[in-house]
Amino acid sequence: MVELNKIPSTPPENFSKKEARKQTKAFAKQLGKLHNVLLAQKKYAVLVIFQGMDASGKDGAVKNVFRYCTHNNLCTYSFKKPTEEEFAHDFLWRVHKQCPAKGEMKIFNRSHYEDILIQRVHRWIDEDRVQQRMQAINAFEKLLQFDNNTILFKFFLHISKEQQEIELNQRKNEADKFWKHNENDWREREYWDDYMRCYQDAINQSVIPWHIIPTDQRWYRDYLISKIMVERLQQLDLEYPPLESE
Repeated sequence: MVELNKIPSTPPENFSKKEARKQTKAFAKQLGKLHNVLLAQKKYAVLVIFQGMDASGKDGAVKNVFRYCTHNNLCTYSFKKPTEEEFAHDFLWRVHKQCPAKGEMKIFNRSHYEDILIQRVHRWIDEDRVQQRMQAINAFEKLLQFDNNTILFKFFLHISKEQQEIELNQRKNEADKFWKHNENDWREREYWDDYMRCYQDAINQSVIPWHIIPTDQRWYRDYLISKIMVERLQQLDLEYPPLESE
């Protein structure tokens, strides 16, 4: 049972920042090579899910971890407020059509879990609907996994409330971050405890497990994510296809 308030949001004591950055670069380069084989082989799809509170570093993780991946068949999608058309369908309709095909790597910056997080926190749906959606999410992810050879990486970016305040203030005070500033992020921060409860519940009810990534220090976040992805993909039978005979 995951208890988020008992999991540190900082790196282990005496963990070398210099060595972590060195290894992160090596892992990122290896991830780029593995992605190229994935593209060529077209046997597996890869779906990477980033969830976390505002300012937990989702954009930065995308930028740093995937910097050596080819632009072919690598795509990031961010789920916003549903359109009228999307509202007229089931909540997974808009998600399914964004999922990667075999040979593709897709990154979800926020995901289908928003529909049992923000909607639950603000009580736009009741608890019965929450549980029904959680069951649907588990079934949906299993479908992707077993019917389309989709490898799912689910990362919860675990930031402390104190560090989030620092990050949000930087968006108001540093010119190169002004564009990220959103007053609504501060309003959502008022629901911190409710969000932690809902995140924790979603993590514990998930069939496909989550990776809890301490993210107060961005360099440690990048190190863990790149390491986890490379080690998992290396377990697959990834290989370039042979030359086709005429």
